[in-house]
Amino acid sequence: MGRTLIQGGIVVTAVDTYEADLAVVDGKIAAIFGPGAAPAIQFDRTLDAKGKYVFPGGIDAHTHLDMPFGGTTSSDDFETGTLAAAHGGTTSIVDFAIQTKGDALRKGLDAWHAKAEGKTAIDYAFHMIMTDVNESTAAEMGTLVNEGITSFKLFMAYPGVLYADDGMIFRAMQRAGEIGALICMHAENGIPIDILISQALAKGHTAPKYHTITRPQIAEAEGTHRAICLAEMAGSPVYIVHLSAERALKQVVEARDRGLPAYAETCPQYLFCSDDDLARTEGEYGAFEGAKFVCTPPLRPKAMQEDLWRGLRTNDLQVVSTDHCPFCMKGQKELGRDSFAKVPNGMPGIETRLYLLWDGGVRTGRISMNRFVEITSTAPAKIFGLYPRKGTIAVGADADLVVWDPEKKHVLSQKTLHMRVDYSPFEGQEVTGGPAYVLSRGNVIVEDGKYVGKRGDGRFIKRSTFGL
Repeated sequence: MGRTLIQGGIVVTAVDTYEADLAVVDGKIAAIFGPGAAPAIQFDRTLDAKGKYVFPGGIDAHTHLDMPFGGTTSSDDFETGTLAAAHGGTTSIVDFAIQTKGDALRKGLDAWHAKAEGKTAIDYAFHMIMTDVNESTAAEMGTLVNEGITSFKLFMAYPGVLYADDGMIFRAMQRAGEIGALICMHAENGIPIDILISQALAKGHTAPKYHTITRPQIAEAEGTHRAICLAEMAGSPVYIVHLSAERALKQVVEARDRGLPAYAETCPQYLFCSDDDLARTEGEYGAFEGAKFVCTPPLRPKAMQEDLWRGLRTNDLQVVSTDHCPFCMKGQKELGRDSFAKVPNGMPGIETRLYLLWDGGVRTGRISMNRFVEITSTAPAKIFGLYPRKGTIAVGADADLVVWDPEKKHVLSQKTLHMRVDYSPFEGQEVTGGPAYVLSRGNVIVEDGKYVGKRGDGRFIKRSTFGL
């Protein structure tokens, strides 16, 4: 792997900002020197980071690559999705393996290992989606934890597909508490939502904007409250995925104020898009243009964005992940032209997360640089058992690093981005700040906007048990 010196940069972690030179040896951070104090030894390569920041590589703890859903499959697989992630400064992902109802957890996990092995540009790990919780699968949870799959996701939404009832959720939480695992919850009351959807369609309300009207924030707030109550009863932590709504956030705030181990993430789409986008009627797709923005939970009124930013500042929200689940408009989102309920739910975001949070968060003064690093790397590493190997800049950690040019300008467009999807939600938007170099375990994989790594360089990472 050799030796690399990153020279002249400003190191930024979740807690510190300082000038330093970093020595990388055989994939690890070997030493941190004062500016210009590196010994006169032979390095294979020196990267000039003058005028730039050096961050730990981004960790996206919520992606859906090569995922069957809604009669189709997410358009990025593990090769294209991780290539796009690398271009945007993300060096590790945690994707979701899925248990098919009636099957063993092992069968679903093996299927996702097969999808990813030998294809990824960056390191990866898995959560396990559970659709059946019974005596057999509860026992399997322990086996998977021993293999580094230390978090399990359950759904209160999608009856008949992914839905788990309260009994299953409670039993999974009890088991997670026993074995040091973490339950991730899609907290949205799916049964009344399905009734609202049926009623809307019966009235001829088929446009994309009805996706948000039939999934009101109270459904998410109730689901979040119930998930926290079940976790409290079970004596286990809980992690609320893709939180979008102000009333749901209040449930997390109340739980954390009582000292409960409740954690939550939000996503860039909820920070930068709104239900106005779902109602778009201008563009190539006319009245169907809003389908580009169909994701679940749905986009909320623009005023709620500030509630989420406040949650990030006060640590009531710990993480920004992407829920990257892209579907092309042509041939995929178009499945829902006659019914918003048939539009595959998901938006592309694995590549644009750091761009958006830097430009719209750090540069606008909404969050500090240190908080930027915390919500995109350190906190997900700690919560999901990757720390301190990943998520920080420290001697002995993996040299997953981003040399970030704070003044680099980039136009977000389907033509300039690398996700395998035929649109960008942020088409034509110019952002300031982006990677000059991206390193994965010490190897430079992105340089001057070009991928220079090798296909399949990414490795499966076993995660440790929940320990916050």
